[in-house]
Amino acid sequence: MSSSYSNYTNSPCAACKFLRRKCTSDCVFAPYFPPEEPLKFANVHRIFGASNVSKILHEVAPHQREDAVNSLAYEAEARLKDPVYGCVGAISVLQREVLRLQRELEETNVDLMRYDSFLGGETSAYGGRRG
Repeated sequence: MSSSYSNYTNSPCAACKFLRRKCTSDCVFAPYFPPEEPLKFANVHRIFGASNVSKILHEVAPHQREDAVNSLAYEAEARLKDPVYGCVGAISVLQREVLRLQRELEETNVDLMRYDSFLGGETSAYGGRRG
């Protein structure tokens, strides 16, 4: 659980503040949506709805709730940036970048082997000439 909420017991959590309700000591949102992070709850609420988030938090084991909230927050932010694909779109972009960089690395290695054979194998593994 997030311990940052314990410092703000007089202030309602971001969820209760957003929903304009009294934040009680047993508020399921309080440990995960501290008052200093109002945008985190606003985004999660906009994408998933407070009721669904509450249901998820009640269904998830207490030791997994912080990870669940972080996942929901990440997905909500990704959905706001890319409403169709969300974080899957970001993953696809990164996978394409990895493939492009792997091809570039292969091409560079071929160039290095070509350069090495041009010098007659006189270069070290680090590209310098052998002495």
